[in-house]
Amino acid sequence: MRATRTLMAAAALGGLLLATACGGSGGDSKSGGQGFTPPKMSAPKSLGRTEGEVNLIAWAGYAEDGSNDPKVDWVTPFEKQTGCQVSTKVAGTSDEMVNLMKTGQYDAVSASGDASLRLIASGDAAPVNTGLVPHYKDIFAGLKMQAWNSVDKVAYGIPHGRGANLLMYRTDKVSPAPDSWKAVFEDAGRYKGHVTAYDSSIYIADAALYLMKTRPNLGIKDPYALDQKQFDAAVSLLKKQNGDIGEYWSDYLKEISAFKSGDSVVGTSWQVIVNTAQGEKAPVKAVLPKEGATGWSDTWMVSAKAKHPDCAYKWLDWIVSPKVNAQVAEYFGEAPSNAKACDETSDKSFCATYHADDTAYWKQVHYWNTPIPQCLDGRTDVTCVPYAKWVQAWTEIKG
Repeated sequence: MRATRTLMAAAALGGLLLATACGGSGGDSKSGGQGFTPPKMSAPKSLGRTEGEVNLIAWAGYAEDGSNDPKVDWVTPFEKQTGCQVSTKVAGTSDEMVNLMKTGQYDAVSASGDASLRLIASGDAAPVNTGLVPHYKDIFAGLKMQAWNSVDKVAYGIPHGRGANLLMYRTDKVSPAPDSWKAVFEDAGRYKGHVTAYDSSIYIADAALYLMKTRPNLGIKDPYALDQKQFDAAVSLLKKQNGDIGEYWSDYLKEISAFKSGDSVVGTSWQVIVNTAQGEKAPVKAVLPKEGATGWSDTWMVSAKAKHPDCAYKWLDWIVSPKVNAQVAEYFGEAPSNAKACDETSDKSFCATYHADDTAYWKQVHYWNTPIPQCLDGRTDVTCVPYAKWVQAWTEIKG
């Protein structure tokens, strides 16, 4: 399972400078336009003979070959079926993935939304011909052609899985049961020293989402598209929260331990953390707050410099095939992207637990995206604060 999605400041700046440099005319956010023009590239129209190998960059738990657990292996069957030998570089952060893709040594990457636009804007990720991925037809419609995996109606990847950032709390310490992010913002003082938050600059979007619902006068429409005034308001809220934070977390095992011990009693979490903590008898529950939540949708993207593109496409189709997608989702702890995967899970209640096909649930989730100067909400009369500034602000918030 993934230990961290933390974003590191040093690697971030280059990618976002590239995103800024690639600026073009404004786009329609509903059609996938992000207000910048990617380098001109085209997706392959057909596949040829597989090259015999494929080099992947993946989150831990996404390309298991039995070496961590002999019972967990969907790589070996892929190798036997396709003849493509898999080499996987496990990355701990989105920024590490971005940097590794720049080397040209890898064929595909399981990018989260906070990395995907950087890869598209820099020309490191190529458009994808979804027609060459047969199982794409069964991907949930809500994951296709979205703002983090397409630009101007051109697909740049195949959706892998998704999850929401939930509000978790100790039932014996937090009363009444919270239904709002107010618990970790305005009411954080009640639990001073025992509040936890995700350790990443993308967490600024969580504050922006709360303000979007509670301070409509700010005019926030997209928590990843913040002009300077909106951004300053979110940063101010997080600086205030910092005084009540006991620990920022990036390692899910440490968060489980903190909630079990009582060092943390309320804060952001993932469904897999909730399930694991409850399984270890911690008195915790979690809720998707009434304001909604941020979340992630990971996308398999093909490198523009892929040396083994045909094997890469075989992998993209394999990893979202029903049985394999179900295996990954259960092992990792996320909702699968393939609708047919729900019939393949060993736990028949799994998809219900992770809201796999709950459209109303996912409409409340604002998936991670890469903040760029060209506002992702379609505004053209202002400049939005780019990701590099988010990274700088996060250091100040924690400092």
